[in-house]
Amino acid sequence: MNEFFKYGEKVDGYDIRVLNEREARAGAGILFIGAFLGLTNGVMLGTAIFSQFFVGFFTLDFTMRVIQPRYSPSLLLGRLFVRNQKPEYVGAVQKRFAWMIGLILAYPMFYYLVIDFQPNPIKVLICLICMALLFLESAFGICLGCKIFEWFNRKNPKYCPGGVCEIQIKEPVQKFNPAQAVILALTISAMLYGTYSYFTKLPDRTMLSQKIKILMSSEAEIEKARYEADEEAFLNDDDDDF
Repeated sequence: MNEFFKYGEKVDGYDIRVLNEREARAGAGILFIGAFLGLTNGVMLGTAIFSQFFVGFFTLDFTMRVIQPRYSPSLLLGRLFVRNQKPEYVGAVQKRFAWMIGLILAYPMFYYLVIDFQPNPIKVLICLICMALLFLESAFGICLGCKIFEWFNRKNPKYCPGGVCEIQIKEPVQKFNPAQAVILALTISAMLYGTYSYFTKLPDRTMLSQKIKILMSSEAEIEKARYEADEEAFLNDDDDDF
């Protein structure tokens, strides 16, 4: 029972308790897939059933991560997939802080989606933030919560994910030459323009896409869309008369 309340695992060679970052990244990837499926179901099918089940699981999972991560369902699933890989140990204290941020985001989303369902844009925004945090951790090993912990903590935390606390000088393979920098800038610009075009040029199919389109459109584009909608409605009325 005494061991249950000790957060993290004691591993030889580490002077603080640690967690396996490979399990954490795998668990983040599993949760990202669930969040992505819930969002696409809501946007394309107009149903929140999948999201309600997932948010309930997400809230329970992060509650267990903050209390005792060795019993977190998603981390146990992650362990199943990476059990044959060499562990990558990181400090447990900063991971707990990061997961507390996830838990703080989970509770309002659980309330607005499961307990008292409301068409509130807040829950959509929180969902997108959670998805961004999960994607950054699973795809790139970037733990923003751990970074925030480092900012608040005057002493540098030990054993950060990816060794970011220990790296002071980048290796040549981590730097960009001029040609690579130009290609990177063009890639990012194309991705941003593609995202903008996707939300502003395609026909509206759901209420969510309509609201996003309005938020990302200029005043001139909004007025043009209203004029085209009024014109189409007027022509449809004329057809009905005939």
